[in-house]
Amino acid sequence: MPQSRNLISVVIPVKNGADTIAACLDGISKQKVDANIEVIIIDSGSSDNSLDIVRKYPHTKVISINPESFNHGLTRNLGVANAVGDFIVMTVQDAAPADEFWLENMFRHFEDPEVSGVCGQQVVPHHKDKNPHEWFRPQSKPNVKVLQYKLGEFEKLTGEQQRSLCGWDDVNAMYRKKALQEIPFEPVMFGEDMLWAKSALLKGYKLVYDTHAQVEHYHHHTPSYTYNRTLIVLLFIFKTFGFVRKDQTGIKDYLLVVYRNIKWKLPLKWITHNWSLIYTLFKANRDFNRYHTKRQIDRLEAKFAGNIPLGQSKTSK
Repeated sequence: MPQSRNLISVVIPVKNGADTIAACLDGISKQKVDANIEVIIIDSGSSDNSLDIVRKYPHTKVISINPESFNHGLTRNLGVANAVGDFIVMTVQDAAPADEFWLENMFRHFEDPEVSGVCGQQVVPHHKDKNPHEWFRPQSKPNVKVLQYKLGEFEKLTGEQQRSLCGWDDVNAMYRKKALQEIPFEPVMFGEDMLWAKSALLKGYKLVYDTHAQVEHYHHHTPSYTYNRTLIVLLFIFKTFGFVRKDQTGIKDYLLVVYRNIKWKLPLKWITHNWSLIYTLFKANRDFNRYHTKRQIDRLEAKFAGNIPLGQSKTSK
């Protein structure tokens, strides 16, 4: 095994990921980075052939846990505890590196000894089974944003400002292992990555966002999934950052869908699909505000405890 300072440990929670895990691992195996790579699979009771696929790849370690014990924070902490590398990547079974420099684009920032973590970008590939209105169409060049605050400065920001700086994402993030040992993930079922970023910035750690580092990732958003997921996000934002996000949905959003559908020459079904999503976002924001104004946040939190909706990687046929 290479020395830990020359090793990147990639942690991937897996459950029934046979349809996507090979693309994920293929992309990792093709990375051009000045370090060796180990992959740590934490499987929570797969009943398909996910593990048969995983075991075909070298330098891959499998840790099996009971499905009931899965927790976004604690499960990733388990991966950290079993990692040999001084640098740890968090990703998921249905994400795939967009190119062979994904890891290098994050790893290079750790030449600065103050950098504790680097977060990349999710992009939606131009596949027919994915919502074309969500395909990645960049309007600007990739960029790098470095964040670091003196002790006591970050907490002076408003909740909305803090939230805008904590868009951290464990679908695509690399950490210095020491930083994860000093600030382990909280034992939560949602938002462990954003909570970690907030804690790190409060403690004066230096974090980097680099959109050069991209993974392809997609969940098909049905109206029911969108509604529940939006309520969870709004709840998380309120509990973590202390503010209620205002809905910005309007008639322009509906018209923009039509315009883009015509411009991109898409089937009509994508108009109705995206209109339904816009209305669902409006409905979820409206209902969350009702919970908030009636002071029933605890009731909403109890409703979703341990019941986080999961997206589909493909459009249902």
